[in-house]
Amino acid sequence: MRLERLTTNKIKIFLTVDDLSDRGLTKEDIWKDSLKWHQLFHDMLEEASEEFDLDIIGSVAVEIFSLHAQGMVMIITMMEQDEDEELFDDGIIEMQVTVDGREEILFQFEDIEDVIHLAKRLKHAGIAGGSLHYMNDQYYLHMNGILPEQAEKTVALLAEFGVSSFLSIHRLLEYGKEIIEENAVETLVHYFEKDG
Repeated sequence: MRLERLTTNKIKIFLTVDDLSDRGLTKEDIWKDSLKWHQLFHDMLEEASEEFDLDIIGSVAVEIFSLHAQGMVMIITMMEQDEDEELFDDGIIEMQVTVDGREEILFQFEDIEDVIHLAKRLKHAGIAGGSLHYMNDQYYLHMNGILPEQAEKTVALLAEFGVSSFLSIHRLLEYGKEIIEENAVETLVHYFEKDG
């Protein structure tokens, strides 16, 4: 589990599939709003509270983004409270959960050469598509529309050349530079097929 403070009242939590299984949870438990999920959520809030020295009371908004075969990202926003509300606080945290069912695969790379070699491996494995982005001296390959049966293979190949990114594609589109909008794998292979 990885925690990151985004603003004074907003925290990002990244949970891998292993983090979930270590706690006896699956992604389905979260969608079903199970008791185990509530326990995990309170444990995460406690850890975030200690790490960032926050008092998390009252209402929190939770946005959940599923990252296919990688885990999930949660954005937790602490809501503003009136002073009157705090007087009646009894330690109960009210959750407003929004689940984003989209599944995305996003990896980052330090060198364009790694992305080119990866594209050749992906094409050889029968995996196509993707978009290529650049931001803060890093290249990002966003794979969407991957068939569920190809997701694990895709992530395994991507992990050979880069690391899973915690950024959202929306942030990349807003602050980064889009190099190849679609069919990045095919485009890279087409232009660099004679190299290496």
